[in-house]
Parts: sequence; C-alpha cells; structure tokens
Amino acid sequence: MRDPVTNRGGPQRSEIARAPVRIQKALADAGLGSRREIEGWIRDGRVRINGKLAKLGDRITPADHVRIDGKEVKRRSARATERRVIAYNKPAGELVTRQDPEGRPTVFARLPRLESGRWIAIGRLDINTSGLLLLTNDGELANRLMHPSREVEREYAVRILGEVSEEALIRLTHGIELEDGPARFEEIVESGGESANRWFHVLLREGRNREVRRLWEAAGCRVSRLKRVRFGNVILGPRVFVGHWRDLAADELADLMALAGMERPRSPLRKRGEGRARSKPWKNAGTRNAEKGGKKRSREKSRPSDSLGD
Repeated sequence: MRDPVTNRGGPQRSEIARAPVRIQKALADAGLGSRREIEGWIRDGRVRINGKLAKLGDRITPADHVRIDGKEVKRRSARATERRVIAYNKPAGELVTRQDPEGRPTVFARLPRLESGRWIAIGRLDINTSGLLLLTNDGELANRLMHPSREVEREYAVRILGEVSEEALIRLTHGIELEDGPARFEEIVESGGESANRWFHVLLREGRNREVRRLWEAAGCRVSRLKRVRFGNVILGPRVFVGHWRDLAADELADLMALAGMERPRSPLRKRGEGRARSKPWKNAGTRNAEKGGKKRSREKSRPSDSLGD
C-alpha cells in the first residue's frame, strides 16, 4: 500500500527520476549544450547510446551510457547542478565559438571554469558586434530564451555613418523584406551623435543572423558600430568592463527564468546592486504612430552616445 502522506497516490520521486527523457533534453539539462546544438551533434553521428548511434527523439534513463565523440558523458541532474547565468561584455573581434580554425580569440577563453557542464551562449553576436552576451550552464534555459516564440527583447546601440532620412526610419519600423523573410525594428530612438555619425537605440524581438546590420543596410544606411546593451530584463550597465563578466543577481535570474516560462527559484532574492537601473519601457512603433494620429514621429533623446564606449 502506498503511503498516503509521502506519496499521495502519485509516482515516487525515484520513479520520476528513472523515467526516460529525450536525449537532447537530458544532455541540455546536464549543461552540455543547447538543445539545438545537441540535435546537430546527433544528426552528425557524434552521439551514441549504449554503443549505438543516437537518433533524434531517442529517450534515455540514468542507467544508459552516453558517449559524445567517443567520450563518456557524466550526467548530473538539473537539480544537482547549480544554475548560473553570467553577463559578459564582449569586445569586437571575439568569436562566439569554442574553436576557430584561424586561431582568432573566442569569448569562451575568458570565462570562469565550471565544476561540471559547460558554458552555453544564449544567442550569438557576430565578430564585429560588441556588448552584452548572456551565457549559462543550463541548456533548457538557453533553449527557451533563444526560441523565437518567446520574443525576448534585444536592445542595441547602433552608430550610423551619415544622415538617416525619415523615410528610412519609417521603413525600418514598418518592415523590410530580407532574404530570409520580413523583418523590422519594434522601436528606434535617436540617441545623439556628432560630426558624420548618428547614434540610435533599436529594439528587436528575435535573433536572426546579423539581422540588425542587414536591416540598416537594406534601408541604405551604413553601420559603423554595433553594441548590444540589453537582453530581456538584463542590462549590461557601466560596471562590467570590456572582456569582463558578472554573475546575474538573484532577482535578475528570477526575472529571466520567468521570461523563459520556467519556475522562479525558491531561494530568497538579494536586492539588486547599485547602478543597475532598469531599462526604460519601449512601445511598438506602429502603436505609437497610431496614438499620434499618424503625425511625424518625434526623435526622443535617449542615452548620450559618449556612454557607449567600449
């Protein structure tokens, strides 16, 4: 007879722990990579389960032996691994990859060592883009935040060489057809500038390859500098120097997990440190234009461009 107090008629915790789980989820929970990355390993024939080539959709239990590139995988449960997310201030010139055939520097060379698992980049920045890059040892969190259905906000500071016409700004917020489909900025805010350069802050809700640059180029504008300053609720802030990182505060991590649709941590939350100001609310450009009756968009002054230095 089942114990009505400890079990209440449901499955025992040990039974839940032994339940088969899709291999890409199990390896992502162990911090070995994002689900998308692990699915690529499986397609490439790099993963074996009990000596047999793994297939997408295969399920495993803790009793199964998994090898990646011939090396035995030591798995820990997601509960046993401390979840970490760090904010890294990526300099231009670094690649978001583990190894580069040309020997160029990568972001992973600067990161702290993990006791188990490995760092997973939540999205990517191209080699010429600097700024905020989030990394975690939680593959499930990374997968959820990168999934297009989440529409997580990404804010960038962009320096444009030359003048930008009102017509170009309207096109950028209403939509431009790119080679991989239509795209647009949710919001564009002019942030000052001097000489031939103008600074803007732009907002996206997706993370396609080089999307910010491609949008500006499609509008006939030249990007001379690009820096990500916010991802979801996390702001880079002035205290993280280029090439340095910081752990997210407890409340930042809780809010980020909520954005991913995951349960907030039950541990007590620390107060946010001084200097981590929340980002101003953004409004959809189309909604704002409708509220103004279709009048010419105002050029709101945002953060000064001299605060955007590397």
